[in-house]
Amino acid sequence: MLVVHPSTPAQLFHLLRRQVRAAYRRPLIVFTPKALLRHPACTSHLADFTDGRFQEIIPDQLSVENCRRILLCSGKVYYDLLEYRQEHNCEDVAIIRIEQLFPLHRELLAEVISAYPEQADFRWVQEEAGNSGGWDHLRPLLSEVLGREPTYVGRKRSASPAVGSHRVHKLEQQRILEQAFADS
Repeated sequence: MLVVHPSTPAQLFHLLRRQVRAAYRRPLIVFTPKALLRHPACTSHLADFTDGRFQEIIPDQLSVENCRRILLCSGKVYYDLLEYRQEHNCEDVAIIRIEQLFPLHRELLAEVISAYPEQADFRWVQEEAGNSGGWDHLRPLLSEVLGREPTYVGRKRSASPAVGSHRVHKLEQQRILEQAFADS
């Protein structure tokens, strides 16, 4: 089985292409939030379709030398984190997207992480509740790859997938972004 959370149109294209061209069929679970359909930053260049491939993990293009914090995330929250980083000039915080949640390509993640300073602070960021999203599955895997447990940044555990109020949702989302970039 494959569980993925693509964050660009090209990623979705290459994911589906990979699925069809595979020598054997596996169940494919794709998380695709509707908000990405109309998000202005969620675009791909033509070259991403013609020359690219599905990337299980997408490293940040930010310079790695002066990174003090690495935010690991999946899906739509990446664009919120990117926007917050640009607005607040947080050029010492890298954002790494994990596009394939299961099976996690641990060797690739270890390779991407190895470029960053060892003393960097790792945080897993998700907008879903703590008992939803990828945290429960990825927590032990990330701890194994990183050598320590990353800090969880997201909503508290909840029986409901949504708070039921747009105003409260926006407040919680802002709190998640501030907590992701805040000094501990």
